[in-house]
Amino acid sequence: MDTESLVLAAKQGDDEAFYMLIDENKALLYKIAFSYLKNDVDVLEAIQETTYKAYIKIQKLREPKYFKTWLIRILINHCLDEIKLRKRTVFSKVETISETDDYKKIGLEIAVENLQPKYRNVIILKYFHDLTIKDIAEILEKPESTIKTWLSKALLDLRKYFQKDGESSYV
Repeated sequence: MDTESLVLAAKQGDDEAFYMLIDENKALLYKIAFSYLKNDVDVLEAIQETTYKAYIKIQKLREPKYFKTWLIRILINHCLDEIKLRKRTVFSKVETISETDDYKKIGLEIAVENLQPKYRNVIILKYFHDLTIKDIAEILEKPESTIKTWLSKALLDLRKYFQKDGESSYV
């Protein structure tokens, strides 16, 4: 069954179809949630909460072809709410730093964390999860031109951040 048929079946109360939709997207949901929360327990809780909200609200989804972006939007909103609620940083995980690449990775994570939330969302979705501008626009419910502008400004901010710290070779 294709995604649209599964969504239509799920909207009619087919729990197995809904399970199949979630199963198709679970790896992507995990990656996106982990990008925000950086903690397996919180990530699994976010996926569970997202699944519950999607199950309860599936009737409100007007276009079955947008199920994936609708589901991701629910997840991102939940992750952002959790971050605000707990007032903690996305990169709270303690890591052992042993190589130069680790320093670069952590430096990039810190730089991304310092971006405005709208810019951070675009960078995470575009570069950490390889989503298209069109998909990002659908997820964030903004015009593609706005996403392109935010992406451009985010990249400019990242360049400034690294030039300020004398690490312009990262970006």
